[in-house]
Amino acid sequence: MSTSPIPEGLLYAESHEWVKIDGPIATVGITDHAQSELSDVVFVELPKVGKVVAAKAPTAVVESVKAASDIYAPLSGEVVEVNPALETEPALVNSDPYGKAWIFKLRLSDPAEAAKLHDAAAYSKLIAS
Repeated sequence: MSTSPIPEGLLYAESHEWVKIDGPIATVGITDHAQSELSDVVFVELPKVGKVVAAKAPTAVVESVKAASDIYAPLSGEVVEVNPALETEPALVNSDPYGKAWIFKLRLSDPAEAAKLHDAAAYSKLIAS
């Protein structure tokens, strides 16, 4: 289990994505717990800008030396930006999962969906069980 603290102020999906909501835009990445389960990330398949996704839909793919794993959209919306740094430095997912390794940004179509996500304390309980 990861010993890294789970940042407050973010929301968390049961599929181990984090979300930072700033007005109509949500930045999405994967949690420290998820990256530690994957181990060394070697490739990130980013979604196309303009792609419209539903909450819980597979949106990106992270490949590690162990496995490939779908990254799900925690909320519904349109992909408005992707993180180009991950194309050349996929290992950022391991070294800075809550910072430089954000994966994509969504323009939210239904901000009320955020109520279904977990805060840091609830996510901490989820991964401890």
